[in-house]
Parts: sequence; structure tokens; C-alpha cells
Amino acid sequence: MFNYLRQRFTSRIRERSRRRARLVSKDGRCNIEFGNVEQSRFVFLIDIWTTILDLRWRYKMTIFISAFLGSWFLFGLLWYVVAYIHKDLPEFNPSINHTPCVENINGLTSAFLFSLETQVTIGYGFRCVTEQCATAIFLLIFQSILGVIINSFMCGAILAKISRSKNRAKTITFSKNAVISKRGGKLCLLIRVANLRKSLLIGSHIYGKLLKTTITPEGETIILDQVNIEFVVDAGNENLFFISPLTIYHIIDKNSPFFHMAAETILQQDFELVVFLDGTVEATSATCQVRTSYIPEEVLWGYRFAPIVSKTKEGKYRVDFQNFSKTVAVETPHCAFCLYNEKEAKAKEKKGYDNPGFVLEVSETSDTKM
Repeated sequence: MFNYLRQRFTSRIRERSRRRARLVSKDGRCNIEFGNVEQSRFVFLIDIWTTILDLRWRYKMTIFISAFLGSWFLFGLLWYVVAYIHKDLPEFNPSINHTPCVENINGLTSAFLFSLETQVTIGYGFRCVTEQCATAIFLLIFQSILGVIINSFMCGAILAKISRSKNRAKTITFSKNAVISKRGGKLCLLIRVANLRKSLLIGSHIYGKLLKTTITPEGETIILDQVNIEFVVDAGNENLFFISPLTIYHIIDKNSPFFHMAAETILQQDFELVVFLDGTVEATSATCQVRTSYIPEEVLWGYRFAPIVSKTKEGKYRVDFQNFSKTVAVETPHCAFCLYNEKEAKAKEKKGYDNPGFVLEVSETSDTKM
């Protein structure tokens, strides 16, 4: 009992350490950070548009509110300064014939309200600029132009954040596990992917990268070495008709990095399979990329996916997502090398090759006695 609990505890610790080392999470986020970057952070301000778009919503809304409140308050101070210099405030006791630069500015609060009305073009009609001083006219023009720029930039950033194709990727889902089983007489690694919307992804393309640590013949250790993994779909790898869930598969042949793995040793391997789906969103024509990853514990050897598409009595096709990640155990060779040798042996057997070990040597001459 103690040994069993110790093994369970060790396996849990190993699994948690593997999950912490995952580069790409199941929902496609990359687990990586940059340290000791020599370039100044000023380079991020040069590309301010991308920097604003990449910010999280809480930071973006903080900048959005601060930009408007800050500009309103700053120009409110300027309007107050103009009224103060021109002695339009009640504390200066202006005469009855005095014409102020801005009507009905009595203090900092009224100056702030006039700044807000000017920038957002409310125009209540109670406060207005007169032709008395050119400074007020220039300030009015400058605030109007700057207000249009702030409105365009901030509203455009909010709209672009909402309509980013990254959000479209949330409606593309991959199976929880990858499976390895025979398909078409070949040993394959299979993954199921589904589009949760009825709108299509145009020009979809699926591919994968196997991330692992390798040591070169020169003794160099390469962490996160990337190996291309080609995935195939029966309907073709390009321009997928992605209206129903698809099962993509990778053929484990001699050129595959999974060729030397077996059912007994795959859990001892240290790799991460990252799967990518690129496409164009039909509604917005924006490109979209969906990512997920699988570690050895999430690759099930000797299983296949349960069917999920059926036809109703009304003639409609129904997709049951309850069985989307459900797997069924099937008879599967425990390694690709064994399947390859088995096929070769069967091919030789069909061709009728003789076994040299069982060829008997018979002498050509023999004496027969009567």
C-alpha cells in the first residue's frame, strides 16, 4: 500500500513538473518571458498602436479613461488661465461693459465644464467663446483638433481590441488528448478539431511543431528544438471545408520523430507537440491562428476517437460535442517499428520466399542396388 501511494505521489509530482514546463497552454497562450532585454522600452512607444492593442483590458480602460479625463482637466486649466489673464473672473469685479473671452466662466469648475463641452462637442449654449481675444479662439481650435485625434485613436483601439481575430480563436477547439492508432493500415497520431461557429475559416491550414531538447553531434544542447510535424486530412490539408469536426492525423513512418517511440516508453519521453491552425475569418477577412499543445501524458496509445456526427430523422446532420474528446480502446501495435516489420514479413510470405536455413543439399548421383 505504501509503495502504491509513493508511486502515485511520484507520478503526480512528475506530471505537475511537466505541466509547469509547458511552453504553450491548452488555450494557446505562450508561457515565456524575456529577461535582460538590451533595447530600451522606448521602442515599444514607437509602435504605440500595437502596444495599446496588446494591453489587457484593465490597462486599456485605464488609459482610455485617463486620456479623456486628463485632456478635459488640462484644457480646463488653460481656459481658467485665459479667463484669469483677461480678468473675466468675478473676483476681479469686471465692469458691466466688459466682454469676457468665454461667457459664464466663474471658476475652475465652470472652466472644466466648458472644456468638456468643447471637446465632446456637446454645445449647451450657456458658455461660448467670444471674438474678444484671439488666444481663446486659438485654444478652441487646438482643443477641437486634439479632441478628434484622441477620440479616433482611443475609440479605434477599443474597436480593434473587440474585433481582433484572437477572439475568433476561442470558438475553435481541439480534443483534450491526442491518440495513436491504425488508420488506413498505417500507424497514425490523431487529433480532433472543431469549429463551434457556422461561419467558416477560409483557407485553413493545419501543421505542428514538436518541441524537445536535443544534443547535436558537436555536443551542443538545444532547448526547445523544433521539428516539423506534417498533419493530413482526408479532404486535403489545404482549404479545409471546416463546417464539421475534423480528425487530423500524422503518419508515423521512418521520417517521423514518433517512429522510435513505443506504448511502453512514450510516457518517459520529454516533448511537447504544438498544433497550429491558420485561417481567414469569413466575417472580417482577418487572419486567425489557433494553438494548442500536447505533452506525453496527453497522448493515448491504442485509442481512437468516438464518432460524433449522426443524421437525424429530419435529414439534418447532428454533431454531439459530448463525445468530442471521448476515446475508445482499439487493437494497436505497440510501436511503429513492429508494424513496419510485420508488413515486410507478410509481404515476403505472400511472395513465397524460401528460408535458406531449410534448404537441403541432395547429391546428384545415387547408387541403387537391386
